[in-house]
Amino acid sequence: MPDSSDRRLGMDQPISRRDFLDGMAIAVGGALVPIGCGLRQSEPAYAPEQDPRYYPPGLTGLRGSHPGSFEVAHQLHDGSLWKSLGRPRDTRERYDLVIVGAGISGLSAAHFYRKTRSAAARILLLDNHDDFGGHAKRNDFVVGDRRLVSYGGTESIESPAQYSDVARGLLTDLGIDVQRFYSAFDQHRYEELGLRHGVFFDRETFGTDRLLTGGGDEVDRAFLARAPLSARARADIARVYHGRQDYLRGLSSAEKKARLAQLSYRDFLLTIVNVTPEVIPYFQTSTHDLYGVGIDAVPALDCWGLEFPGFAGLGLDAAEPSPGIGRTPRLEMNEEEPYIFHFPDGNASVARLLVRRLLPAALPGTTMEDAVTARLNYAKLDEPGATTRLRLNSTVVRVRHLGSPRTAREVEVTYVRGGHAWTVRAGACVLAGWHAMIPDLCPELPETQRQALAYAVKVPLVYTNVALRDWKAFQRLGVSTVTAPGSYFFRMTPDFPVDLGDYRPSRTPEEPVVVKLLHTPCQPGLPARDQHRAGRAELLATPYATFERNLRDQMRRTLGPGGFDPAHDITAITVNRWSHGYTYEYNSLWDGPWAEDQQPCVVARKPFGRITIANADAGAFAYTNSAIDQAWRAVQELPSALA
Repeated sequence: MPDSSDRRLGMDQPISRRDFLDGMAIAVGGALVPIGCGLRQSEPAYAPEQDPRYYPPGLTGLRGSHPGSFEVAHQLHDGSLWKSLGRPRDTRERYDLVIVGAGISGLSAAHFYRKTRSAAARILLLDNHDDFGGHAKRNDFVVGDRRLVSYGGTESIESPAQYSDVARGLLTDLGIDVQRFYSAFDQHRYEELGLRHGVFFDRETFGTDRLLTGGGDEVDRAFLARAPLSARARADIARVYHGRQDYLRGLSSAEKKARLAQLSYRDFLLTIVNVTPEVIPYFQTSTHDLYGVGIDAVPALDCWGLEFPGFAGLGLDAAEPSPGIGRTPRLEMNEEEPYIFHFPDGNASVARLLVRRLLPAALPGTTMEDAVTARLNYAKLDEPGATTRLRLNSTVVRVRHLGSPRTAREVEVTYVRGGHAWTVRAGACVLAGWHAMIPDLCPELPETQRQALAYAVKVPLVYTNVALRDWKAFQRLGVSTVTAPGSYFFRMTPDFPVDLGDYRPSRTPEEPVVVKLLHTPCQPGLPARDQHRAGRAELLATPYATFERNLRDQMRRTLGPGGFDPAHDITAITVNRWSHGYTYEYNSLWDGPWAEDQQPCVVARKPFGRITIANADAGAFAYTNSAIDQAWRAVQELPSALA
């Protein structure tokens, strides 16, 4: 029974929060059947997607890496799976191509194969989740008579002008006109309502709870005068933002960059700018959204490229090549393009449009606009006799050549679905899941390639969506996005205002809205990849109630002065937990240097017989265009003559 503080937070309220215990019996119930308890031949086939109520985007509670999606893979990794699994059954299905993973990369691979090889090719996509799209996750909510759509992972088509010809061509094939977002995305809605960026100082870190408007690019004397910081800390933060001192005087621009590439932003502030340690908590989480770690594990050179403060007086040459891998690919993004290329459900609409292209009967409509509100029919994804089939709730556990990789004509793929193992055969296979899983699937791979694949440690993170009855508290407090450098969730923001097709987002504070809270588990002081491993373990051990209690408490303390009541105002919560989230991008503090052809991602993605490898991991670049480009490469590397 909740205690009195839990009741004040609304932990006992009957909101839509735990469908993973109830509704998931419809969605992935069979996936929770213990291994070894397979169906008898007389029992009907496991097919939860055929239930008319099956609609994963509408589930709340714990999503992302949801219960039922990872347990089999964990058993495979720890070596316990095959002891209890039993002998796989042959489905007697034969395909030209099997694709492991139905995220953006896997779906793109299917599209490219049909486009460049054969429109009539027989293709099967297998995915361990109860929905397709991978990290391009869609969350739907109903508040009163309003339907709200949001994203639980991949946000946007970032900097499309920088996309390759292949990636831009795919957007064109799908009917995505990025120019449409200039009118669909209201870039000034919150500004026109008088709302500004805010910073929440929590009492555990800064001695008192205090919400201030300003911060971000608006760190001025008025903001700092109200901040719960010492006079020395305020002066140092002002110097970081507005100073023009050359802290590395006597070095050339190239020499300065070389030094910054080997220095964390935290150490740059402490040892070069010479700020008081009290300043560090204010900046610590400012890199969480892009890197999944704090400023202790991000190169100062990267932070310069991202226009963090403190570098104005160094005279660094932006046109001059940066050393080694200190300048990551994200820093090459086109700064002239606004951050607006965003469907209401993020890049889940890109995945939906790919599915429409592959399986037109599954998603009604013909345009990028109508894809947002069309209801996808999951029963149409895996129809017998279809040339392309997408099979959810199916965890692949083995991929092997039938014979020598040099001469084999077929690949056998084994997957677990409904508590039992099944096999299919294909002329070739594209592995479009994350890299670290591939050594467990393909033990026949060369050891050097297996080690390179294991180098990719995914970045854990949590995208939490909270449906509110209204957002009047934000208006009363004069804030939209709120950063919280010391709190459990480092950012809180109402969803992007995107009017597209028949979808209408919240326009006034009196209307329902989805508010997004972001959390990244970190262990400051460790190397980045070790922080990611520790964070993954932390997320998997964190119960849903902990996420809920923390967000309710943080929202009450932040928005309570504006009249927010978590027990009344929250109507639904979806926690998108990604224990394996972003693709790992190389970090000059910990990685390399390597020759380009010796980078782990390059060694890892080498084709192996009739098996090729896609996914953003194969480019070590955590963006949708990388997933698309790697899918194209993987398809081009497939053998020209398939069985």
